[in-house]
Amino acid sequence: MPRSVNTVASKRRRGKIIKAAKGYFGRRKNVYTVAKNAVEKALSYAYRDRKNKKREFRALWIQRINAGARLNGMSYSKMINLLNKSNVEINRKVLADLAMNHPETFSDIVSEIEKNS
Repeated sequence: MPRSVNTVASKRRRGKIIKAAKGYFGRRKNVYTVAKNAVEKALSYAYRDRKNKKREFRALWIQRINAGARLNGMSYSKMINLLNKSNVEINRKVLADLAMNHPETFSDIVSEIEKNS
């Protein structure tokens, strides 16, 4: 009895890997085994960095808030502490945006939480 190999499915499976490797350099884009390794590695980096992206943005927001707070004579930690005590519920993303793009509004927030403390 002849061996059954299902060429259609295996070609489609290999084609998916080659398509995912589009734009890679050298053999990584057109040799299946090399492309498969490259794509698997890329997917693992993508999974990891979706988590790291959140970490990096939070660090960036904290740096921006700290810079804005110091322009208003306060440190980041004191500002966050006063925000929590004043029950002001503004997240770091919004605070960082205010510190960068609307410094006068940010200054108003800082002066308001200083009054309440």
